[in-house]
Amino acid sequence: MLDNPWYFGSECNGGFAEYTTVAARHAYTINSPLSSSELASFPCSYSTAENMLTRSKVAAGETVLITGASGGVGSAAIQLAKARGAYVVAITSPTKSSTLRDIGADKISHRGDDYVESLGINSVDVVIDLVGGPQWPELLDILHPGGRYAVSGAIGGPLVELDIRTLYLKDLSFFGCTILEPEVFRNLVSYIEGGRITPLVAESYSLDQIADAQASFERKKHTGKIVLEVNGR
Repeated sequence: MLDNPWYFGSECNGGFAEYTTVAARHAYTINSPLSSSELASFPCSYSTAENMLTRSKVAAGETVLITGASGGVGSAAIQLAKARGAYVVAITSPTKSSTLRDIGADKISHRGDDYVESLGINSVDVVIDLVGGPQWPELLDILHPGGRYAVSGAIGGPLVELDIRTLYLKDLSFFGCTILEPEVFRNLVSYIEGGRITPLVAESYSLDQIADAQASFERKKHTGKIVLEVNGR
C-alpha cells in the first residue's frame, strides 16, 4: 500500500496509450471468455464500485441506494450489490429505468424526485453516492439510524449542505472512497471469472476516434462504459 497512490490518466499520463508497463504485483490473470473490449469495461468503474461497497460493509438483506446509477460506476454498483444479496434502489432518469432493472435494480427512483416522499424516511441502510448536488441532505434523511454513506463522485455538484446534527443524532458513518482496499481487485476478478457480473459496453471507438468518444461521453446518453479499442482489439 502506498501513502500517496497514483493512477493512469490522473497523476500519471498514459491512460490513452497503446502500450504501458506496470509492476508485476499489480497485474492479474483473468480466465474468461469475454472479449478484450468487454473486459476493458470492468477495471476502473467496477473496482471503484466494489471499493465503496467494501468500505461501507454492504451485506445480504440490506437496502442500498445508488445515485447516478446509469453511469459506469453506478451500473457496476447495482450488479455488485446484488451479488452480495442486497436490495437495490437505483436513481436514474426515466429513459434508463428499464436497462437498470435488467441488470438487477429492484426499485427505481427518478432523478429529481423527493427521496423522503418516494422512499420513506429511515428506509435505506447504505447510500452509494456518485452525485452530491442540492438533493444531498435528503440522502441522510432516508438513511436508517446507524446507516453508512459512501461517496466517490460529485457530478451533481461538489458543495453540499450538511446539518451536522443529522450526522451525530442518527449515528451515521461516512466513507470517502478513492484508494482501493487490498482485496477489492482480486474479488472483482473472481466475480468476472464466475460470471456473476455482466459487462455493459455502451459504445466502442478506435483509438484514433477518441475525440468522438469523449463527445459521446459528455452527451451522457449512454448506460455503462464507452470503450476505446487498440488495434481493433
